[in-house]
Amino acid sequence: MTPYPSRFADIPLRDRSITQRVFEGLDNRRDAVVLTDGPTGRTMTAAQFMDQVRRLAGGLTAAGLGAGHTVALMAPNIPEYCVIFHAVAWAGGTITTLNPTYTAREIRHQLADSRAEVLITIPDFLNTARDGAGDMDVIAIGSPEFAALMGDALTAQVPVDLDAHTVVLPYSSGTTGLPKGVMLSHRNLVANVDQIIMAGDFQPGEVAAGFLPFFHIYGMTVLMNVHLAGGGAVVTMPRFDLAQFLQISQDHKARRMWIVPPVALALAKHPLVDDYDLSSLEQVFSGAAPMGADLSNAVAKRLNCISLQGYGMTELSPVSHVTPGNAAVAGASGQGVPNTHCRIVDIETGADLPPGQEGELWVKGPQVMQGYLNNAGATAETITPDGWLRTGDIALIDDGGYMFIVDRLKELIKYKGFQVAPAELEATLVAMDGITDAAVIGLPDEEAGELPIAFVVTGNPAPDEAAIKAHLDAALAHYKQVHQVHVVDAIPKSGSGKILRRLLRDQVAG
Repeated sequence: MTPYPSRFADIPLRDRSITQRVFEGLDNRRDAVVLTDGPTGRTMTAAQFMDQVRRLAGGLTAAGLGAGHTVALMAPNIPEYCVIFHAVAWAGGTITTLNPTYTAREIRHQLADSRAEVLITIPDFLNTARDGAGDMDVIAIGSPEFAALMGDALTAQVPVDLDAHTVVLPYSSGTTGLPKGVMLSHRNLVANVDQIIMAGDFQPGEVAAGFLPFFHIYGMTVLMNVHLAGGGAVVTMPRFDLAQFLQISQDHKARRMWIVPPVALALAKHPLVDDYDLSSLEQVFSGAAPMGADLSNAVAKRLNCISLQGYGMTELSPVSHVTPGNAAVAGASGQGVPNTHCRIVDIETGADLPPGQEGELWVKGPQVMQGYLNNAGATAETITPDGWLRTGDIALIDDGGYMFIVDRLKELIKYKGFQVAPAELEATLVAMDGITDAAVIGLPDEEAGELPIAFVVTGNPAPDEAAIKAHLDAALAHYKQVHQVHVVDAIPKSGSGKILRRLLRDQVAG
């Protein structure tokens, strides 16, 4: 069977680095404010942004941290985040983005795996950053050391192979296992920016409240890069706050909101929404996790706008599907973006399936990652020899070309849009004295999407739930914490992951 082609017209692929593509969207509006720090109101014009990128790129190069080197960035959404990201790219380097809520242990793993040579953070995170970085240099944004990195402007992009050079290394658990570095090229990022602008009907002048974290591929591409490259602007939010989000959306007459399902739930139900004038809104766009038709319709009705979804994953830079604004279908995860093909594959036979039948979603296009860093085995399991990326999600495509996510093959838990790898939690649990075996699954939850819950086999003496949660809290970021602990006699070991999850969920229910 012929793979499902995109319903959108293909677009030319630009021979540009990601920063060249962003600068193209800034050069003709140099005096326009493109970045605003939400809490303080300080602003950065397009000209100021480009100047700072070029000067920081020059300083990084002079310090031996340019082409061929990896810089780690661990910060909340602030204008300087965008400057640092693009300075590293402009200098021909690689940037690896860390979750600011990481513990020292998690920081240590990513710095070592990515072979980063310096960690840039904010003063509030210095202690944890230094604990994780060991002997590595740690530089705080706003410090004299950071100011000293500003050098002579690097006037042109350091030459890079647009397809072969890895410009960014976000970390993802993929379909299974521990977090892995996802190698994304300039071509990946530029193609996806243009795919989103076209399929999402992005308009110059759009301003968005940017709470989706820039370290996460959703915020990185859709907020930071699409808005800068597409003629828009971003008001950065270091964390989600409903009142601030609504205030920014009102004050800047936002045309669209980029959200995740837990925020959709707040927009549909929280009384605070009625205190703000959101009449400029034309759409809310949800990603990172599936949103049901009922919630989608409730948001649309409450805000008097259309409610749309997209689909993606870090390994897809991230977007492969977008629901067209002029043809919304509640509950659908969209249609393939330009230059993108997809297949629905029978998980037992590998045969392509016709419309309406459920199978694994495979995607092929210029946004498919280069592979996983230092992990050829995981790469081969995820990308076929002819370039198809196995998503690990069970989906169907209807006769109209709309894709619906119905289940998941992969072990990954999605908690409020964040990836939680069961294998990482299980390894942390069994490392605790008194726990001999463990399994972690996701329990469906209306607000969070899924809640990580743990099943443990204990020895003697047996730790109690409070001690187990304290152990996890000390080792892992807040979103990786389990919400329930169940002591069981044994962990089922036979059958597929799907069967294991069902068996354990049955124990919770009964």
